[in-house]
Amino acid sequence: MNFSKKNVVITGGSTGIGFATAQAFLDAGANVWITGRSEGNLQAAATKLNSPNLKTIAADTSSLAGVTELEKAVAGSIKTVHVLLLNAGIGVFAPIEHMTEADFDAQFNTNVKGNYFTLQKLMPYLAEGSAVVFTSSAAATAANLNTSVYAATKGALNKIAQIAANELAAKKIRVNIVSPGPVATDGLLSVIPQEALGHIAATTALQRLAQPEEVAKTILFLASDDASYITGTELLVDGGYATYAYK
Repeated sequence: MNFSKKNVVITGGSTGIGFATAQAFLDAGANVWITGRSEGNLQAAATKLNSPNLKTIAADTSSLAGVTELEKAVAGSIKTVHVLLLNAGIGVFAPIEHMTEADFDAQFNTNVKGNYFTLQKLMPYLAEGSAVVFTSSAAATAANLNTSVYAATKGALNKIAQIAANELAAKKIRVNIVSPGPVATDGLLSVIPQEALGHIAATTALQRLAQPEEVAKTILFLASDDASYITGTELLVDGGYATYAYK
């Protein structure tokens, strides 16, 4: 797929799926802007990606002030966006009885409010025929223990994306959803014991975790002209997790 001369904005692009997708778009010839709340993480990502076509924007999109900073950066330097990946997200996992208000608010602010208003504020910059992709999760349709708030945020995100697909269709802007299953990101590998990773892998039909690059390839497909007649769709990249009968 060729994204030469295309401008791509990725929120939450300094690590994990966002980072892998930034690499994939750069390899495909795109100009890429990644956002993140940590300047240190952004600079580390920029060093690893090592591309003149990459720029970073420090913006915490969980707040409207951060979304405004991102909009200012887009208005000042990008002006026209061909691909918007709404990827910023966090997860805090605990049973309902132990979930705190602070963790509840942090997840909804980042995963739902932040992505919602980022889309709203960047709509004027989306080119006709552009593509928007939301990073959701297979957790949105599962009922796993300790995921009540995280799953709820992803379910909300899916509905927002579906409605956005209808509202933006007149401008020939496609909106789709990628829902990964368990992915071997640095963040996950740093907090989950090896024996637990084996259990998580065993919940998928393919009996393994995804690599971030595998999710990135799906995002590039949905953003490309090869997916020109796909909008309002959720693609599961979950190794068969959602339908695996032997969890």
